Formats: sequence, structure tokens, C-alpha cells
Amino acid sequence: MDPTQAGISIVVRVTASEVVGVEVLPPVVAALQAHHPDLVIELDLSNALEDLLRRDADIAVRMVVPTQDALVVRRLGVIALGLHAHRHYLDRHGMPTRTEDLAGHRVIGFDRETLAIRRMRMGAGSAAGALDRSRFAVRSDSDLAQLAAIRAGCGIGICQVPLAARDPRLVRVLDDAVDLPLETFLAMHENLRDNRRCRVVFDALAQGLMRHIAGRAPVEEGPAA
Repeated sequence: MDPTQAGISIVVRVTASEVVGVEVLPPVVAALQAHHPDLVIELDLSNALEDLLRRDADIAVRMVVPTQDALVVRRLGVIALGLHAHRHYLDRHGMPTRTEDLAGHRVIGFDRETLAIRRMRMGAGSAAGALDRSRFAVRSDSDLAQLAAIRAGCGIGICQVPLAARDPRLVRVLDDAVDLPLETFLAMHENLRDNRRCRVVFDALAQGLMRHIAGRAPVEEGPAA
């Protein structure tokens, strides 16, 4: 057996948001398992905060500062959120140049307002009025459903800037008016600090997420076969 594959043969449970778990983590997991084929990764995708102290998960990707004690926490950086639309939608309906223009557009957003969403709206400045539930043409509490609606040309919605930048069909709109920071952290229980399997996964996730935040692919692509 390749020495890089030795000693990693057990399950690691990772919790992350829907978008991060579907759009960012899979290539990181694939690269990990290429080196450690016996490594099993469980992805628990939810915007709820799992309790690492109760060991609901081994490692958590979080978009809020972890407040629990007895955690190993690494701040990875800030993911910018902005308004985006499909090129085809903008071809049909025009590019908004002022936040007031959003009143004439179909906007994609949440169904039930949470504390995190209220805080986001508070940071949206003059665009906050357009991010009201009553104004949305498509409503969903699933970030993945909102992203799919943006990609399908349903309207204008909030998307991670580095994620949209990888898709030439998506265009950022009103970037001067709407630029919402999403701080990103990686955390695990301090008892797992010296656990080799968790450390390998923790370090790989940190590297992949920092590459994503910097606007690069989560893992380096190897040479073409």
C-alpha cells in the first residue's frame, strides 16, 4: 500500500451549509479519498448549527463565530455575498443600475425570515427593501433551491461571489450597493486535535475552503490524462 494511504481507515462526520456541502466540498473529498481510499466522509448538510461538544459532528464549517468552549477553531476568511442573475434574465429584463430598479425585477429569496437573514438585511443598505419576503417572485428556505432558481433565469438573487465567478452565465449586479460579508470558520472538538484522521480532514477542508474564498478552485487540478 502507498504509505500516504496508511492509517486512515475510519469515518469522519462533517457538517456544512447546503451550498458549501454541494458546491465546494465534493472535490476536496474526492482529493482526500484519492490519497486515503479507506477514509469515509459523512456530509451532514444543514444551515442549523450542530453541537460539536455533543459530537453531533466531528468537524463543522460555520458561517458564524463558534461560541462554545473546548473547540479548535480556525478562521478561514470572508466569503462575499452579492446579487446575481443569469445573463438570459438580464437580456430580457435589463440590468438594474440602482437599488430602486429592483422594484421592477423578479427577486429570489427566503420564505421564513431567520435571525441570520434579519442581520443580512440590516447589512444590505439601500437594497434592504428589495430583500423583503413580500417582494420575492420565488421563495425558498433552501439556499440550493435559490441558487438553482438564479441559474435557471428566474430572477435576481443572492449568491456567493466566488461561486458565481466560476459560472460565466452568472452576472453580478449592483455590486457597489450589495456586498455582504460571510465570515467562515472551521471547528472541531479539542479532544480530536491529535486524532490523525480528523486532522487530515480538517487541514484539507481548511485549504479547500480558503482556495474557494480566494476565488480559486477548491483543489488544484492535476495534469490531463
